[in-house]
Amino acid sequence: MEYVEQRNGGYYVKDTRISLDSVVYAFLRGDSPEGIVRSYPSLNLQQVFGALTYYLENRTPIDDYLKRQEEDYERLWQEARRERPEFYAKLEAARRASPTRPG
Repeated sequence: MEYVEQRNGGYYVKDTRISLDSVVYAFLRGDSPEGIVRSYPSLNLQQVFGALTYYLENRTPIDDYLKRQEEDYERLWQEARRERPEFYAKLEAARRASPTRPG
């Protein structure tokens, strides 16, 4: 049975809207398969184990894909900050002023 599919340029748990990225990052953070199911209740344990098996069997290309995704995100973030510096300055000021700010 297939547990992962490629669509729209990404990897997803088959027949769901949950990205493989989400499952893999939770796994790499140390979440158990049961914990991943709690975080993504639309998944069942079989789907999570299937997705993790897919990742482990294809670790190098998936890790390369994840690295490209992170680089794309960082590039887009930097472009947005350059295009709208006032907006991001306000966001940063609000974050610093927030009493619920972690750390």
